[in-house]
Amino acid sequence: MDAPNRRKSARTVQKPISYQQDQIVSIGRTGSGKRKRGDTTNTDIDADSLGEETSSDDNESDPDEEELKEQRRRAPRIKRVQSKPASKKPKTARPTTTSLAMRPATNGVKKPTKPRKPRAKQNATDSDETGLYADVFSQRQSTDEVAAEWLSRYDDHNANAMCELVNFVLKCTGCDLQVDVHDIDDPDNVPNKLTDLQEEFQAQKITDYPLISKARSSTFSRSVMTEFFQSLITSAHAKGLLYSDVALLENIQVWVTTMSSSGIRPFRHTATVISLAIASALCGLMRDFVDNIATTTRQKDSERKKKSVNKERVSALQTRVGEIEKKKDMVESWLKDIFDTVFIHRYRDVDPKVRADCSTALGSWIATCPDIFFEGQYLRYLGWVLSDVSAATRAEVVKQLLRLYKNKDNVGRLRAFTEKFRSRMVEMATQDAEPTIRASVVELLDMIREVGLLDPDDIDTIGKLIFDSEPRVRKAVAGFFAENISDLFESTVEELGGEEVLDEALGDSTEDDYDNPRKSWLKLKCLAEVLQSYDSSGDADSPEGDGTIDNGIVPTVLETRYAMAAQSICEGVPEVKEWETVAGYLLYDHSSTLQSYDGDDPQTAFKVRCQLTEKEEKLLLEVLNAAVKLRLTEAIESEADKKGKKTKARKDESRGIQESVATHLAQVIPKLLGKFGANPSTASAVLRLEHVLDLEIFQKLRQDSTEFTSLLDNINKQFLTHADHGVLAEARTALLHARSYEDLEEVTDGKVQELWEDTIDTLRELMKAKTPEITSMANTIERISNLASISDCVGLFEDEPRTSIKAASKAGFIRVVDILVEVIKTYGNDEDAESVSLVSSAMKSLLFYNMWIVRALKEKIQLNEHIEDVPNYEIFSVAIEGVISSKHKLDDIRLSAIGTLLDLHTIYATLRHLIPPSEEKAASASGREVVAGLVRGVSQRVQDMILDSFLAVEKAYAQKAKRILESPSEDDPPDDPDSEPEDSSDDEDDDDDEEKARRSQHRQHELLIAEKRLCEFTGKIVLAILGQVLDATGSKKGLLRKRLLRNKARLGPNFKEVLGYLDETKPKRYRAKAKVAVRAAGNNKGAEKSKAIVTEEEDEDEEQNEVEDAIEDEAEDLERREHLEDLGEERIDEEMASANDGAGQDEDEDDIIGD
Repeated sequence: MDAPNRRKSARTVQKPISYQQDQIVSIGRTGSGKRKRGDTTNTDIDADSLGEETSSDDNESDPDEEELKEQRRRAPRIKRVQSKPASKKPKTARPTTTSLAMRPATNGVKKPTKPRKPRAKQNATDSDETGLYADVFSQRQSTDEVAAEWLSRYDDHNANAMCELVNFVLKCTGCDLQVDVHDIDDPDNVPNKLTDLQEEFQAQKITDYPLISKARSSTFSRSVMTEFFQSLITSAHAKGLLYSDVALLENIQVWVTTMSSSGIRPFRHTATVISLAIASALCGLMRDFVDNIATTTRQKDSERKKKSVNKERVSALQTRVGEIEKKKDMVESWLKDIFDTVFIHRYRDVDPKVRADCSTALGSWIATCPDIFFEGQYLRYLGWVLSDVSAATRAEVVKQLLRLYKNKDNVGRLRAFTEKFRSRMVEMATQDAEPTIRASVVELLDMIREVGLLDPDDIDTIGKLIFDSEPRVRKAVAGFFAENISDLFESTVEELGGEEVLDEALGDSTEDDYDNPRKSWLKLKCLAEVLQSYDSSGDADSPEGDGTIDNGIVPTVLETRYAMAAQSICEGVPEVKEWETVAGYLLYDHSSTLQSYDGDDPQTAFKVRCQLTEKEEKLLLEVLNAAVKLRLTEAIESEADKKGKKTKARKDESRGIQESVATHLAQVIPKLLGKFGANPSTASAVLRLEHVLDLEIFQKLRQDSTEFTSLLDNINKQFLTHADHGVLAEARTALLHARSYEDLEEVTDGKVQELWEDTIDTLRELMKAKTPEITSMANTIERISNLASISDCVGLFEDEPRTSIKAASKAGFIRVVDILVEVIKTYGNDEDAESVSLVSSAMKSLLFYNMWIVRALKEKIQLNEHIEDVPNYEIFSVAIEGVISSKHKLDDIRLSAIGTLLDLHTIYATLRHLIPPSEEKAASASGREVVAGLVRGVSQRVQDMILDSFLAVEKAYAQKAKRILESPSEDDPPDDPDSEPEDSSDDEDDDDDEEKARRSQHRQHELLIAEKRLCEFTGKIVLAILGQVLDATGSKKGLLRKRLLRNKARLGPNFKEVLGYLDETKPKRYRAKAKVAVRAAGNNKGAEKSKAIVTEEEDEDEEQNEVEDAIEDEAEDLERREHLEDLGEERIDEEMASANDGAGQDEDEDDIIGD
């Protein structure tokens, strides 16, 4: 009994000794151990061999003695290891260090200090990241070398090597759990084993995994992982193991394929990427097989054609072909198996990243292995993914299709695919939510058009995108559009007899001769025809009722869609860049051509073909504007080279181009006005050319001022002869541009003064009549409002009559300001369009008049000058209130009047901040009294009417946008049923598709107008509240602000942004207050110090709440700015957010569409 007990005891002692030995060996491998071992053979012993040695010891004759000797041999070393750190302790001790944390060392091994240095993680992984994972991602060896070493281990012990590879895959998913050899030996139990691993991994609630992690400390690399598996396949192929041991790839696929259908995203995504990488490597082998078979077959056929045929060589080549075909068949079967078991399910995975990876892989397979995958049964998957809900996935598919269509040799195979999915691609180009995708699809359709697979209707549909509102789409379609122009130009030249006939008929034209016909005119004619055919909305410059609130400020003229399209056209059509040619073509007189028309004369036929219609002239004028701007922009940009350095030679060249353009343009503009000035749409386009004219050239060149005066005379003529708002706005901007040059300001002011005199005289003449013509009065007062926006009108409006009031009234000679107020009172209650326009212009004119008054008052107050004449805007305010009270809540003129009234009170409220400090000076005291009398609030009666209109505007937009408002409170006025707009959506059921599309576009247009009206009207109210002229006093103080903020988060991001100015964010002020209080508490003494501390303690909770509220407001402000983007991006953001949820979601939520 003693011997067995002693043996049992000896084995018990052996176990920790073996563990110690194994630990020391691992330390020696990592290079962190400091002691050398005499027994070097132990470094190559693994767990299995160590177990074999232990079991073999049982068969020896006297194992107890051997084990005791081994124990005695190792025991002193353990003691020395324990004493070694103790001897060094006095040398390394520091008074401030905590040595207890370094004391415990298992089996006498001292912990090194390297774990305190995170740099050790860059080359080698952590202690648990050993084996194959560390070899692959440490980058000490190439992936080919690591794969070759693994194959060598596979030859030695395939189960251990396969276990290592499966654990490597698990580690790549972010899972630290492992499988053992028994799991590898039982492939039928793989699904159950993976289910257990998934449940255990999911219990850890890990939300991130290496494939999508952005942590810098991670050594994982997706490219290295995929490269390793590709190297593994190619190395196994080169070694022949891929075909001699079929179980190699089958065992890998059993684990990876099962993981690719996992319910948790880290397993599924990582396994899918690995399977796709393996398939890509197999595609590369297939390509090599096809090339080798073709080469060997050619060699065999060449040998057979020789006179003396070497039958042995032919037989060897035939055998080689058979071997290659056998391998090719094996690889092809593996590829189809991966496609059927992985791709078919994962290309429609719930994760958009997985779907995008599948699309990328399929595109690569088609390009690499076209013999298998360049077929309709595989191409259709790319077509189906074009309708994916994820923008990133759709973009990836378009990228792969661009790659395929770029190769002209693929056209034949893509014909059927194009026919099937062309309509979807056209739909994406016109209606996709992402502008970048639309631009890429336009490029794709351009390639399809080049090979003749695009229908004419589709060509026109894509060509119309030249008018698109998105700049990226217009830029992408410019080349497509230019090719359409070129095709039409070539066909037109053939109709006229060909290029040789035209060249002979037109003769040689000099480079500077822009007035005589040239062949480029025909291309400009084709451009105008195509633009007109693509314009389906008629005259873009015709005034449309957009429901815009007349806010008292003359609106800035925005670029029309023709102007935006012309900018893109200039980049695609080279002839357009020569703006002198376009101007010469527009100025050419075609009237004499028809009188002397001879059908046999090619030159006359060319002129007749180039004759422009009125609509085409307007379009080419927009193109001319864009060409001039582009030429000047290129000249300015050419001053600097690619590195951004400017040289004198470049500056001189650029300046010469600008002078040449300005000189020629100054001569062209009067001619264009003479020809196109009668039409308002063309006149405004010509006047816009003056905005880019560098008038400083006239000063530097010392030219005669008559040319500049002539230009101003033409502008004045357009201003006085047109009543169109666009022409008046362009003329006003041209005069303002001319006044911006100091040397030309005197001449310009003289011309503006002439306009004032003519306009005011016309107004007084109209007032002489008993019943003045409303249309003429409206046009005249509209001109007055435009002039008042650029020139001080106070003196002109207050010009006193030179005779008695009664005589002056009879003669029609009364003050302009009195006339305008009387117009508002007289016509404010009328409902006709002329009266509404008349009252609106009068209110704008008087608002500008008061703006100039406030500007003069500010200058006097700042200079402490005495203010004699105190303005009185009460009469104007009362007149506006009369208009407000007489109109319906949603009437545009009422909203305009409210905006004007709020602006009137707000501009005078700005004087509040300019009141001088309390100094005993008579002038300053007078100024304070004047300002105090001018700063007035809006009456409560008018505030109630303003609230009524706001509620009506808010409700109208909510109904159109189909948004739900919060329930009204007791303080809200009752709803007006007449203010609810009618919804005609129910009448669309019987309409055809075209009519439905038109109605949908019209409804969207109305929705945008309603939102703009709401935001502009709310902006006026917010500005008045901030100016403390509204909702600042009385029993209802703060009620309006509270009502505005009620639906802040319900009516869209633009409305929320407007109301954001009412937020009171004060985190900085409160932080400063806290610091001041602390400093005061530290400096004061005695009771004062105690008092400060007590006060701070009492207010601590209140200030903390205020700071938290301010921080929340600041966060809301950031969120508000982030939501200013297109509303369509919200869906994409939610989709990408759900894609990054990781494995933290429940298994039920993380469903797999493919399964």
